[in-house]
Amino acid sequence: MTYPYRVIIAGCGAMANTWADYAKERPDTEIVGLVDLYEEASSSFAKRHNLSCPTFTNIGDALEAVDANIVFDVTIPSSHYHIAMTALQAGCHVFGEKPLAESFSDCTDIVQTARSTGRIQAVMQNRRFDPRIRAYRQLISSGTIGQPGYAGADFFIGAHFGGFRDLMDSPLLLDMAIHTFDQARYILGADPVSVYCHEFNPPGSWYKGNAMAICIFEMSDGSVFDYRGSWCTEGVPTSWEASWRVTGEKGTAIWDGHDNIYAEVVNTLALESDGKPSFLQRAERIEAELPIMDKTGHHGCLEEMFAALEEGRLPETDCSDNQYSMAMVLASLESARTGQKVLIADLLKTTGEPS
Repeated sequence: MTYPYRVIIAGCGAMANTWADYAKERPDTEIVGLVDLYEEASSSFAKRHNLSCPTFTNIGDALEAVDANIVFDVTIPSSHYHIAMTALQAGCHVFGEKPLAESFSDCTDIVQTARSTGRIQAVMQNRRFDPRIRAYRQLISSGTIGQPGYAGADFFIGAHFGGFRDLMDSPLLLDMAIHTFDQARYILGADPVSVYCHEFNPPGSWYKGNAMAICIFEMSDGSVFDYRGSWCTEGVPTSWEASWRVTGEKGTAIWDGHDNIYAEVVNTLALESDGKPSFLQRAERIEAELPIMDKTGHHGCLEEMFAALEEGRLPETDCSDNQYSMAMVLASLESARTGQKVLIADLLKTTGEPS
């Protein structure tokens, strides 16, 4: 039997288990190859998931040896460019973990190669596929608080991963902040214009590189997005989805990153006897409504990627859109390096951003 979707999984670490589990649930999908730099890793992965497919130590050999049309890229960030370009040029679609790539020029190459080959390169932004963020976005986009002027996200987690993250120069910004930055774009329905960023490594950090950052973004809708993040804060953690506050013309929308999602909107009918507003106006609380979603998280994002293939369209997290979330990461790194505000649009233009 020949399956419509034949997948090579590149990278057989812990995260790849989630991707493999999803693929095995689909009746139209077969895992036809595994790639990892370490043969032992791919072999043990195959046994763990009861797979009889061949294993390889580089993506080029795998693409030549098996008949695949999709590559799942679950490798470390520094390998994403090579995996994506090799797979796209071989005629495969690429569904990959974040980040898209580690430089503006590499991101642009991937976007242009996907367009020229007619293939999809989509990025895992699993936090979009959560009924809570969908409810929060709807609360704001429906005009409940009026035109947003400010969005703030706090992310404070003490994450003891070990491995490559502990040795990265900018582990928070380069490996994690993409999630919160993409959430901000999704929540506001806006793209980044500029950023000023200060990153640092506080006392007690177990990371070699900077594990904390403060970023101020100007957004295309005129709002300001403020990010305060840490990957080395012990005690009183936020949600992995961050803690959010968006203020608008008529009120404020709150999401604690868990299940507390609501807005408080000024009741303009509640005036003093002289017809003037009180010093602190009364506000009416409006609760968000959670949508029903069949699949969420990683499986929800993968479902959207496959649906896009079936429907002949670009997925929500296609590289042509995701490059703007990645631009927020890379421009933040540039701002932190130079100590200057960075105009993101100018930075994208210097790499030949597709129009």
